[in-house]
Order: sequence, then structure tokens, then C-alpha cells
Amino acid sequence: MRPPNIITAFADILAGFAAAGGILIFTGAGILIEPAGLGWLLMATFGLYGGGVVFNDVFDARLDAKERPERPIPSGRISRVGASVLGSCLYLVGVVSAFQVNPVAGWLSVVIVFLTLAYDIKAKHSPVFGPLFMGLCRGGNLLLGAAILPQAIGDIWFLLFFPVIYIGSITLVSRGEVSGGSSLHGKLAFAMILLVITGLPALTFLVGFDVLTALPFLIFFAIMVLPSFYRVSVQPEAGFIKKAVKRGVISLVLMNSVIAAGFSGIILGIIVLGVFVGSIVTARLFAVT
Repeated sequence: MRPPNIITAFADILAGFAAAGGILIFTGAGILIEPAGLGWLLMATFGLYGGGVVFNDVFDARLDAKERPERPIPSGRISRVGASVLGSCLYLVGVVSAFQVNPVAGWLSVVIVFLTLAYDIKAKHSPVFGPLFMGLCRGGNLLLGAAILPQAIGDIWFLLFFPVIYIGSITLVSRGEVSGGSSLHGKLAFAMILLVITGLPALTFLVGFDVLTALPFLIFFAIMVLPSFYRVSVQPEAGFIKKAVKRGVISLVLMNSVIAAGFSGIILGIIVLGVFVGSIVTARLFAVT
């Protein structure tokens, strides 16, 4: 199920939560939040992301038997039927948990299920729709966090574009993990990363985003992702691509920390950074790609 990736999905929820005004009051005594709703949303993203990862392996079983025989289904550790049951149960957990918050969150989770299945079954094989659908999955996950305050989604829906562009860049280069990639794809992915990094500070002109509070998180984010993706843009070898993809997936948390800090202050930004630490630790123990 790739725990490091699932952990990064928690940061999507926290960033959306922060942007939607899920923080009820910020005082010196701490943060007052709606813990039950946030807890259900974190459980929802666990189920939705986990189900998507499992079904990705179900539909890729034949290809993985040739390219990645160590994965659970090709190696015989679990059957395709067993994996399908597991994935369905995870999806059910995700949807039911989201409906515990409110109907908007519930129906948004249903949309995310269809997006992940569309990606797993067909879209990922397209150089255009693959990156687009994967980005929409993560963008939808961010809006799922914002759904704790449904009326806010209409004001911050454009945040969807940041994970769409960022994850799209990762998905674009990930096609070369096994046998190397395209220099064109590498350059395009690097340009997309730059667009995200330069676009985040521009939020200050649109909404109540404090760019100075977010700046340290933005610098950290840039330092983590730019060198690896620049290397791939000039030398798209399989080893460099795999490293860039791993760094990119984990650093999605840092992008979310920029959003969280900018909208709700440094404390929430640091909380999201805690998710980053968790993803780093688990990435040493489990596969990311």
C-alpha cells in the first residue's frame, strides 16, 4: 500500500483544512479545531488513497510480473482477487468516513474514487491524461480537507491547480523509472515545478495568504525538489528519475506546508512538516514508487 505515499495524503487534508478556515481560533494557548471532523477526513483519505494504490497494482499485475516482480501480486504474497477485495474495503472506508463529516465531503470522496479508478484502468497509459488524472486525484484530496467547511470551497477551489500541476510533473517523468525517460518530459516537468513554486507566493494577491509566514516553507520546498528535477531535465536516466519521483512524492507535503502556513500560520505549517518527517521515515522502510 506504500505507506509513505498515504502519509503524504494526510498533508493534503491538513492544507485544505487550513485554507478553508477549519481553524476556529488561533491563540497563544493553542489551536481550537473540530477534531472529530478532521479525524474522519484523515480516515477518509487513508481509505481513498489506499484503495487507489491497491487497485493500481491489481490492474498492473501482468506488467509488474515483468518489470517489478517483487511487488505483492506478482510475487504471490496476495492474489488479484484478494487485492481487489482489500481495495474495495478501503474505498468503502474512505467514502463512509467522508459522509460522516457532511454530504459535500461524502460526494467529493465518491468523485475521488472514480478519478482513481479511471487513472488505474486507463488514464495512466496516456501521456496527457495520466498526469492530469493523478493530479486531479490529489487536488480533489486537498478540496476534501476544505470540505470540513463546505461554503469555503467556492472561494478556494483554484488551489486544486497546484497539486494538479505538481503531481502531473511527477507522473510525467515517472514513466522512465524502469528504462530511462525523455529529455522533453524532464524539461516539461521541471518547468511545471517552477510554475508551482512561483505561483504559490502569488496567492497573496488573491486571498488572505501571508506570504512572509509561508516563505521559509516555500524555500525548503524549492531546495528539496528543484535539484532532482533539474538533473532529470538534463540527464533523464532511470536512476535519476526514480530519485526525483521519490523526492517529489515526499515533498508534496512541503507544498502543503506552504499552503497551511500561508493561510493559518506557522504552527499549522510546522504540524504539516511533521507529516513530512513521517513520510521520510517510512520511505526508508517501504517502496514509494
